Amino acid sequence: MKVYLVGGAVRDALLDRTATEHDYVVVGATPDQMVAQGYRPVGKDFPVFLHPRTGDQYALARTERKTGAGYYGFATRFSPDVTLEEDLARRDLTINAMARDDDGTLVDPYGGQRDVEARVLRHVSAAFVEDPLRVLRVARFAARFAPLGFTVAPETMDLMHEIVRSGEMTALVAERVWVETERALGEARPTVYFEVLRECGALEAVFPEVARLFGVPQPEKWHPEIDSGIHTLQVLDVACELSPDTVVRFAALVHDLGKGVTPPEEWPRHVGHEHRGVRVIAALCERLKVPNEHRELGMLVSKEHQRIHRADEMRDTTVLEVLEATDAFRRPDRFEKLLLACEADARGRGPELRARPYRQGDLWRAWRQAAATVRLDAATLQSLPGPAIAQTLRSARVAAIAALRK
Repeated sequence: MKVYLVGGAVRDALLDRTATEHDYVVVGATPDQMVAQGYRPVGKDFPVFLHPRTGDQYALARTERKTGAGYYGFATRFSPDVTLEEDLARRDLTINAMARDDDGTLVDPYGGQRDVEARVLRHVSAAFVEDPLRVLRVARFAARFAPLGFTVAPETMDLMHEIVRSGEMTALVAERVWVETERALGEARPTVYFEVLRECGALEAVFPEVARLFGVPQPEKWHPEIDSGIHTLQVLDVACELSPDTVVRFAALVHDLGKGVTPPEEWPRHVGHEHRGVRVIAALCERLKVPNEHRELGMLVSKEHQRIHRADEMRDTTVLEVLEATDAFRRPDRFEKLLLACEADARGRGPELRARPYRQGDLWRAWRQAAATVRLDAATLQSLPGPAIAQTLRSARVAAIAALRK
């Protein structure tokens, strides 16, 4: 029985990055031997164990054979005679197919160290095409390592095209698509994830709502970038500068999906895209089982971003209506995320607008704060019936908003 550190921890050490997880492969052992040594079994499809003290994962060396469509269409074989090289061969990328033994010696049968140095994401073997999830994983790693100069090897991109052409992307389970996408949204450059998916043709299969934005024009007066898809990626880029929260970043991604269903005869205008987008976002989130927090903010930004942008044009009563419609008093944290997504939308329109301060955000924060601090005294509360109390409070809040505008 021999234990090897594998995968991301080995890769990250070569990149001088701090590893967040340490995974191990055990060669020459059986499940009974692992349990006898105190390891706790957790794997369902193949033997994975938790170390009794550290909690790190230890998996028995295994091989995989394609048996059906999709991510789960594999038969797994584990046995004491499976070698480390055989286990590493089933991995997606060479940079993830390295190991270190207990004395620190690097085991690198597929050229992972070479590709780390060359900043290349390259598949381990032709078996790469057997798992459509690898298309998303490569795109996610591209998003993570783009700041370090990593790119996808042309031959790997060719195999990703092959997977898309085979129709295998449609066999992916929705939950897996979302898991990879949410992780990608938390990476250093999430826009690269969508760019890679678009380059290999997978964006149309996985995110048709985003894919259809490309080629849809917008008025050049407001959108110097013109193309709705380019705008969406620019907005996502700015959102990443403003917040690490994947909820904000997801809202930035989906805020303009309504433009993808604007009738072409109405281009380049998109009257009513805000409300059309709410329906599109709802359908996307239902299909991919997107968490409620992401879904709610995405729909809210789609519906309200135009009104948030027009802060200077609004009457005081309309300002209060927006604050109430967005539940800003009860959910100030979500309102702040709404403002960040709207700022990303306003600045994600070419280099000149990207550098422009978003004054509307400061206005809405000040108005919400002023209106939220309004309190009615006890005498007023006792002297008025319920409906009158609500109206009096609204009037006082409008007055507080008006006072800031003088």
